Amino acid sequence: SNQFLKGLRSENSSLKRWCRKLGVSMTASSVCRVGRLLLLSITLTLGIIGSLTAAEERKEAKEAYSQGQFDKARVIWSGLADAGDAEAQYYLGVLYENGKGVEPDLEKAARWYIKAASQGHADAQLNLGTLYENGEGVEKDLAKAAKWYEEAAKAGQVLAQYKTAQMYRQGLGVASDNKKAFFWFERVARQDFAIAQVNLAFMYRDGLGTAPDPGKAFAWFQKAADQDHPVAQNNLGLHYAEGLGTKRDEAMAVTWFQKAARQDLANAQHNLASALERGAGTVRDPAKAAKFYRLAAEQGEPAAQMALAKMMEAGQGIKQDLPQAYFWYDRVVKRAPEGKMGEKASDALLRLKETMTAGQLGEARKLVKFRRNTVK
Repeated sequence: SNQFLKGLRSENSSLKRWCRKLGVSMTASSVCRVGRLLLLSITLTLGIIGSLTAAEERKEAKEAYSQGQFDKARVIWSGLADAGDAEAQYYLGVLYENGKGVEPDLEKAARWYIKAASQGHADAQLNLGTLYENGEGVEKDLAKAAKWYEEAAKAGQVLAQYKTAQMYRQGLGVASDNKKAFFWFERVARQDFAIAQVNLAFMYRDGLGTAPDPGKAFAWFQKAADQDHPVAQNNLGLHYAEGLGTKRDEAMAVTWFQKAARQDLANAQHNLASALERGAGTVRDPAKAAKFYRLAAEQGEPAAQMALAKMMEAGQGIKQDLPQAYFWYDRVVKRAPEGKMGEKASDALLRLKETMTAGQLGEARKLVKFRRNTVK
């Protein structure tokens, strides 16, 4: 092909002869125009062939990677990456970050991500942002993390959009900005990303970055709850219980508390126990209430610990057990030393010290000593 191109550049007479054989009369200027067109056509054709070859190599590398042939994938990607292929640079970063076919090396991963990210590769920008946020392979730098997250977010990378929202919401690497956080949470929420829907619902509920709107908060909690997100389910239950953004319906509240409680969400277990204890939206059942209070208490929920201690002290829904009640009141004091709950728990401890026998008090102190590291 090189000889052919050289001939086209230097031998216009040859083109004239070819045209005469075809019965076409051509001036010198038209020969030059045709020659240029042929050169352009051939150059584009060769470029297309080269592009197809690179595309085939990318496909082969991905297939090798999916089949666990990491060495083969690395060799192919290395050649492409050295030639400036952003996608290959990104995948080399993935190999080094996760130790696929190579020893894990976060510094090398970061170097490849930087190359790809600088060419606008959104997934590389996301991963590079994560390395900067965690200080892995690079020096921790929240400002750089926020920068790369937002670059990827603008390119439509959904996880990067969520991270950007978080950075603005919490003021990490950027000035705290609820309006920008709201903007990005909404972008992600509309892509059915449940955790973003939950965050957007909280912003509508609390009026952060937007006007308070209980109805919209309820609607977004509903969307996330329908995706089985426990925090959304619990908050949807609270909206039903309190009539926020919807008609009050305690039975529906219990339904959603149950869904979230089954996923071991401590706050939902407490809310369900409270409904069972009061008979709100369900049949009153102190025994079941104590069961769910205990589940939440074991996870460190102070309100549940307080409620369980009261039930154990009074023998309501559960066998009276003063040492256990003492233990749970003590946990409340440790978890929430300030405020009304902490004060009530402190008063309860003083009351129990006066009423318990020496043996019971000794047992209570053993519980506090030996269980302090098993319960939050």
